[in-house]
Amino acid sequence: MNNENTIFQTHDLAVGYRNAKQVVTLLQHLNLVLEKGKLVALLGQNGAGKSTLLRALTCDERPLSGTVEAGGKNLHDMSQKDRSRLIGLVSTERIQAGALTVRELVGLGRQPHTGFLGRLDDEDRAIVEQAMVDSGIIGKANDYMASLSDGERQKAMIARALAQQTPIIILDEPTAFLDVASRIETMRLLQTLAHDRGKAVLLSSHDISQSLMLADELWLITTDRQVLTGTPKQLVSDGAMDHLFTNRDIHFNPTILDYSF
Repeated sequence: MNNENTIFQTHDLAVGYRNAKQVVTLLQHLNLVLEKGKLVALLGQNGAGKSTLLRALTCDERPLSGTVEAGGKNLHDMSQKDRSRLIGLVSTERIQAGALTVRELVGLGRQPHTGFLGRLDDEDRAIVEQAMVDSGIIGKANDYMASLSDGERQKAMIARALAQQTPIIILDEPTAFLDVASRIETMRLLQTLAHDRGKAVLLSSHDISQSLMLADELWLITTDRQVLTGTPKQLVSDGAMDHLFTNRDIHFNPTILDYSF
């Protein structure tokens, strides 16, 4: 049952893709809920439908059926500007921003509030500075994006999403190109944003152990394309982690919170 913290939900959602000859359904009958103050990790093997689901949730693609609601309103009926005031998106695509400083990039997060050509006022600039502080990138504020490491670049992108001041942040594989230290740091940052700032944070990930340790809830796409939800403790206890990969030689080891042969 939904509660007052529910900020984002789907109703009988089906996602997939259409081609000239047929409609291919990857996931269906999805009734998913995101709550304020929680970090949720979406897990599944390659090709399971994680990216397709995220594209439907962020209106990058229309779902095959069903609805997505944010703030109690149908997301696909909203204007892009209204959606961008509800959801901050951090994708895996590398934007061409090398000639921008970190501060300039983060300032782009204010566009939903100022307009594409809008100038930042003192309040906007204060929000940008705070976003860089919160994401741990303030020390690189005047550096060009092209000079940053992958971990620093990811912090800058998260800061841009924070500058949007949205209640929801959705990230597609935010730790995909990071080293171990940067992956842990990024996951802890996202956990802090959820717990201390009350954000609803959803991320897709292949980092099983970090997701199990730091996420409040998991959405698991199983090998038979069901989506199981619950706390990490619940899903580990129920044996759900053994249904994540088709390779039967791989087994989940609860001692190390990861998979082994």
